[in-house]
Amino acid sequence: MRIQSIYKILFAALFTGCIFLSACENDPAVVNSQGKKKTGIEEARNIVINYTLSGKTKSILTAPLMLNVEDTVPYVEFPKTLHADFYNETGEVESILTAKYAKYKQNQSIVLLRDSVKVVNIKNGDTLYTNELYWDRSRTGVEFYTNKPVRIRTKNNIINGEGGMESAQDFKNWHIIDSKDGVIKIPASKFPG
Repeated sequence: MRIQSIYKILFAALFTGCIFLSACENDPAVVNSQGKKKTGIEEARNIVINYTLSGKTKSILTAPLMLNVEDTVPYVEFPKTLHADFYNETGEVESILTAKYAKYKQNQSIVLLRDSVKVVNIKNGDTLYTNELYWDRSRTGVEFYTNKPVRIRTKNNIINGEGGMESAQDFKNWHIIDSKDGVIKIPASKFPG
């Protein structure tokens, strides 16, 4: 009788151990995903942001969608276009910027603009076209820059730059880096404006 009790106890212990061992199996992907920080995303639609300095409007930014992403490196994303008007000291629009995508990294104060980026100087009509542009307000006089190919249209010329460009955000003074194919003259009748 004593041997039967030992077998019963041993069998119960083995059976319980097998249940615990089979129940403790976890998918590594599930375990890893539970350890990662969840990001918080705030969404705003049809936004208008007015940047002022000493009570004067410096720029007005509009976008149909803005995502404020709280991650280890927080950022604000504009995934469905961005439009910005830049104003001079007298309150007149001096340049306009548009892009299909923008991302602002808050800790760096730099905006990355991508996809069909266009900057227009209202007074002289100079227009920048590129697929990627950085906007850094801390770089006074060269707030806009890129190392990607650019095309600039002036009243009478098209200038291509393979190595990028630099410009103030009013787009009055710009500098093309590595202009490979030089200046292409456009007859006045072929270019509007």
